Amino acid sequence: MQLYWIYALGFFAQSLFGARLVVQLFYSEKQGRVVSPTIFWQLSLLASFLFLIYGIIRDDVVIIIGQTLSYFIYIRNLQLKNDWTKIPLVLRAVLLLLPVAAFTYIIAGSDNKLDQIFSKNDFTNPIIFAGAIGQLMLNLRFVYQWYYSEKHKTSILPLGFWVISTGASVLILTYATYRIDPVLLVAQSMGIVVYVRNIFIHFKSKAKAAI
Repeated sequence: MQLYWIYALGFFAQSLFGARLVVQLFYSEKQGRVVSPTIFWQLSLLASFLFLIYGIIRDDVVIIIGQTLSYFIYIRNLQLKNDWTKIPLVLRAVLLLLPVAAFTYIIAGSDNKLDQIFSKNDFTNPIIFAGAIGQLMLNLRFVYQWYYSEKHKTSILPLGFWVISTGASVLILTYATYRIDPVLLVAQSMGIVVYVRNIFIHFKSKAKAAI
């Protein structure tokens, strides 16, 4: 029974990641341009917080490492939108301490945990390698978004973010089909629709602005 609750936590976190895309697309459709609403980053941070806990419980180094990078970028975007300080101080402290605790867990309790990444996955298989690249791209897209936002001194979801997301989604869908993973298939199938739609909205708004 306990295992079901752990899985429920993971699925709930993933549902929040999906919800942020739906909300972001709703706001973009409403305004006729690609926007970066505060709730997108709030949902991202909450989902990442819960998924980090899931990763710690599941002893999953891949999840912990993968989530931590984007985790701090979510916080930075809230800072750029002047919404980070609106979160109660105690909650901010908890949010900042979790990834530190996660990495302490990896280092202090390390039984060659980093080796698990390679021992559990055959990266010589081109489809598995493609899936790993896709996951890496999903994290690096936020590094690109962060760089772009810092450059413009405001939180932005630029065209490149959606292009990278689309490419990553194609790779992960290929991997998910190979592994017959319904969770990844559903999540990425929904995601790629949102990514492509944002690309369309971007060019549509640019065309309107040029008239």
